[in-house]
Parts: sequence; C-alpha cells; structure tokens
Amino acid sequence: MKSFRFRLLVATLAVLLGSAIAKSQTTADTPPPPMHGHGFGMEGGGRGMAFFAKQLNLTDAQQTQMKTIMENAHTSMKPLMQQSHQIDQQLRQFVMGAYDDGQVQKLATQKAQIEAQITVAQTKVHNQLFQLLTPDQQAKAKQLVAEHEASMQSHMNQTPPPSEQ
Repeated sequence: MKSFRFRLLVATLAVLLGSAIAKSQTTADTPPPPMHGHGFGMEGGGRGMAFFAKQLNLTDAQQTQMKTIMENAHTSMKPLMQQSHQIDQQLRQFVMGAYDDGQVQKLATQKAQIEAQITVAQTKVHNQLFQLLTPDQQAKAKQLVAEHEASMQSHMNQTPPPSEQ
C-alpha cells in the first residue's frame, strides 16, 4: 500500500511539474498542443501549475531538461494516443449502430493494452522529472502533493447540499 501511495505521489508530482514547466515557457517555446485532451500533464495547468514550479524554485536548467523530457514524451506517445482515439471512434459506432459483443470485447482489449503502454510511458516520464529535482525539492514536492491530495480528499468527502425541489 505504501509503495502504491509513493507511486501515486510521484506521478501526481510529475504531472504538476510538467504542467508548470509547459506553462512557464514562452509561446514560441511551448510544446505541441495536447491531442484531444491527452497532453501528458501539460495542459490545463495555468496559474496553479506555475505555483508548483515557483514553490520548488526550479532552475532554468531544470526547466529546460523537463521541457525536453515532456516534448520527447509527447512525440513518442502520440501514436499510442492516436490508436486509443481510433478505437474510441470505432466503439462509438457500436453505440449508435448495431451492437456486436465480440467486436466490442476485442476493441476493449486492444484499448486496455494501449492504455497499459501509455501508463508505463507516463510513469517513466514522471520518474524522470522527479529525478531531476534536488533532494530538498523532492521533499517539498512530496509535501505539496500530500497537501493537494488531502484537499482533494476533503472535497470529495463533502456531501452535496440538498437539492431544492
């Protein structure tokens, strides 16, 4: 259980760092736009992700290295993301047309294999990003991620207000 939490922490941190770096670059330096919402942690960061980069006090060299890692990840993962998207399109045909359980099962299995490859690649990238941090930055990052996770858990545990009918 502890190992899973650590991996989750590292993955979350890497996503946050990747987003922070991507958002901190100038328009001319930004990586290619995300594909259909799959930006490997580079999209949607905005001010929140810049906060993490600032909090960790990343050097220019660290930011440059992280940007390179993220760009390489984007390039290598693009074919996997495209395959996943194509399978999603094929699956939609079974939603709006004739349903074939065997074909849907086959496509779901293919998608699961692709998603597994994506997960492995993302975890590798996240680890590479985390390893670029100094020990002090790693400790601070773990603290920030833990605080973020606690906040999210607290938010998820809140009961919604009763609806007025």
